[in-house]
Amino acid sequence: MSKLKAFITKELTDYKILLRNIPSPTILFFTLSVVCANLMANKEFINFKYLALDCGFVFSWIMFLCMDVICKRWGAKASVKISVFALLINLCVCVSFFLLSKTPGNWAEFYTHQNELINQTLNKTFRGSWYVVLGSASAFLVSSIINALLNKTVGNIAEKKLQKDNFTTFALRSYISTFIAQFSDNMIFATVVSKVFFGWTWTQVLICSVFGATCELLCEVLFSGIGFKILQNWEKENVGNEYISFRNKCKSQKEQI
Repeated sequence: MSKLKAFITKELTDYKILLRNIPSPTILFFTLSVVCANLMANKEFINFKYLALDCGFVFSWIMFLCMDVICKRWGAKASVKISVFALLINLCVCVSFFLLSKTPGNWAEFYTHQNELINQTLNKTFRGSWYVVLGSASAFLVSSIINALLNKTVGNIAEKKLQKDNFTTFALRSYISTFIAQFSDNMIFATVVSKVFFGWTWTQVLICSVFGATCELLCEVLFSGIGFKILQNWEKENVGNEYISFRNKCKSQKEQI
């Protein structure tokens, strides 16, 4: 029991230091992108038999770019921990939307058209479906872990082989980890939701997962230069050094035991 208590105390301390070391705009953009991607997954962007993409992809690449810069600066564990934090916020938002959709009263758009169907439709949209929330949460959690581990591994290999730590190595670790993690995210979501509840074939699941990951990767490629520039500024200004020192201290204490 004492070991469990010590572990919980240590993790809470870790979270507290991490959250105050990562710049608040980064956490804000990351969390908002998770919430918005989940909400906009309800609207189609492209819809053909073997090619589908929802509007959530507009935000999902932001999630992975944020994870990439966090992983590069503070490590894979920090990236996963912030992902769990964002996921919990998203689940709280989903519960809030569900409860508020059950309250009496009309949406503003109702007074324009005086049609009760508008209230029903908007309530259903914001309420969401349990299987969509389950699929989305599962996909995001698994893909964030895959992204963090791949980002760290590819980064270590690239820096060792090229003997450099520049945009090229950042791009390699980001693009490879993002594509594979995004594919995993799309594959899990499409399997849990589209195949099980909407009768998609495995061919549809696979093609749409690859297509979605490709679109999301292209978005990250376009904006990865901004992410790298932000990283350079963080390193110059020693942003987050407190957490880095804390993790190094924990690591050295662990090695001494």
